[in-house]
Amino acid sequence: MGSTHRSGLLKRSNESTRLIVTTILGVIFGFLVGISFPNVSVTKLNLTPSVLSSIDIPIIHGHTSDKTTLDSPSVGSDESKDSQVHGSVDGLKIYVATNPRGAELLPPGIVVSETDFYLRRLWGDPSQDLKTRPRYLVTFTVGFAQRNNINAAIRKFSDDFTIVLFHYDGRASEWDQFEWSRRAIHISARRQTKWWYAKRFLHPDVVAAYDYIFIWDEDLGVEHFNAEKYLELVKKYGLEISQPGLEPDKGLTWEMTKRRGDREVHKETTEKPGWCSDPLLPPCAAFVEIMAPVFSREAWRCVWHMIQNDLVHGWGLDFALRRCVEPAHEKIGVIDSQWIIHQVIPSLGSQGESESGKAPWEGVRDRCKSEWSQFQARLAAADKAYLAEVGRG
Repeated sequence: MGSTHRSGLLKRSNESTRLIVTTILGVIFGFLVGISFPNVSVTKLNLTPSVLSSIDIPIIHGHTSDKTTLDSPSVGSDESKDSQVHGSVDGLKIYVATNPRGAELLPPGIVVSETDFYLRRLWGDPSQDLKTRPRYLVTFTVGFAQRNNINAAIRKFSDDFTIVLFHYDGRASEWDQFEWSRRAIHISARRQTKWWYAKRFLHPDVVAAYDYIFIWDEDLGVEHFNAEKYLELVKKYGLEISQPGLEPDKGLTWEMTKRRGDREVHKETTEKPGWCSDPLLPPCAAFVEIMAPVFSREAWRCVWHMIQNDLVHGWGLDFALRRCVEPAHEKIGVIDSQWIIHQVIPSLGSQGESESGKAPWEGVRDRCKSEWSQFQARLAAADKAYLAEVGRG
């Protein structure tokens, strides 16, 4: 029995020795095989699905470290470079083509592309900041000399309106004598027009919270005007672009904007002989002036893009507004039963400078006329270029 036990121990000892020797030889053999092959690099294959994002998957390439993209243009082309995605979260690369330009690398749930003029607190829960959310926006471009007129006008607008004042004389802080001024937005830049302000501060994504946007001059009499009743008629008649009727005995240029005392709204008129090439085109229809226009959110998104950066007076814009709504002769109109008076105060003229012996107001007037011609020329050139592009030029 003892001899048998010793024999078993010896057998197991030999097996252990054999296993150790085999392991050592295997390691040596593996090392020799490894150094006999060329270097192998690991690169990434960038899968770029056409809808949302790309995921990096490691693959093995011999003698190369190029990045290959499946279902995309060849590496090195401009298009393929544009398709490369640089940001990643835990290995998941994000590219959302439908996000706003510049936000393609963000997940859609964090993108906020629109804003508003709502004033917020510096403390507390953000969800409790706003007691009300005004649905409408009214802007006036003002000088302090017209403060009493603007005060009277503001009182015609309810708390359902956000108020924005554009100050062309730099005296924004002096308006605090009025209670409503403390809840208004004040934006100041000296010697600028309302269309300069509108282009820079009323981007459609900034005013997207508002159903209607009033962009008004400072010299308007509002004794016969009520903003809430005005908007009731705008909605009733389906107007996307509108203005109040003008009192016919003062400050009137066009027949279309003259108030008619026998109706609530009108959308067309008869002008002087030869002024209208078509009865459904400006200035006989599809026309309002630029002193007191009111835009729906959708119409303003189009109009804003048509405003030129360098043409600050807006002359000629009134004849082109029809391009932003269809059918224009139905969607543009004048509200007669809520009317205003154009006081014709040449406030912008005093903001000019005397040049070549001309009075300041003459220089401003000449600039207005020149801008009208330039705008017409640009619009005609844009039409011509578009027609040529689509093969109809």
